[in-house]
Amino acid sequence: MTLDLAVGLTEIMLGFAFLQQSLEFLRARGVEQKLAFLRVALAVLLIAGVFPLLIAGALLLTSVLLIWRFQGPYNGGSDAMSVLVLLCVWLSHLAPSTLWQEIAVGYAVLQLILSYFQAGWVKLVNPEWRSGKALREVFGWSAYPVAHSLRHLSERKTLLWFASWCVIVAELLFPLAFFYQSALIAALICAGCFHLANAVLFGLNRFVLAWISAYPLALWFQERLVTLL
Repeated sequence: MTLDLAVGLTEIMLGFAFLQQSLEFLRARGVEQKLAFLRVALAVLLIAGVFPLLIAGALLLTSVLLIWRFQGPYNGGSDAMSVLVLLCVWLSHLAPSTLWQEIAVGYAVLQLILSYFQAGWVKLVNPEWRSGKALREVFGWSAYPVAHSLRHLSERKTLLWFASWCVIVAELLFPLAFFYQSALIAALICAGCFHLANAVLFGLNRFVLAWISAYPLALWFQERLVTLL
């Protein structure tokens, strides 16, 4: 995959991510609603590939305004990830040479790798995750909107212990997938399914597009990495 293709695909996915985020504010009032309509228009233009440098820059500006308005990312990690990837893509358009383009895009991929590895490490050192208790609490009585029909899973201790360790191992081993293209493709499919499951089961729908928007960059990065090794 070429760098230009990876950046183009990422911009399309980011456009849908920001479109999803912006639609949530259409019922707001005042400044938030005006920004929402503006961001919807900008997201559509980004998806269409119209003046990506200017459009991405405008989306970044509106994101900064929202961060200032809410004293931080409105939806936490998902908003932070989408803004970070957008910033790296925007910087790649400003880069004076191919090397600096690759550095900008590579930083986004590095953050993607760290996001999974760090999440796995935090779970590994947490005894409640190692024992499966964390997932039992999520399904049993957490604030997440788990469907009532799935509450009984909190009683399946062995199943949730196994699921916990599957998540931990997969996140910790994610960086190793970059040594082989087939391994990376499999890892990205698994990670994407993981985000989709979280969206369906727990309502964490913003994380899906925020994270998979960086996947094309990861595929490019893997090919570039192999050429250097």
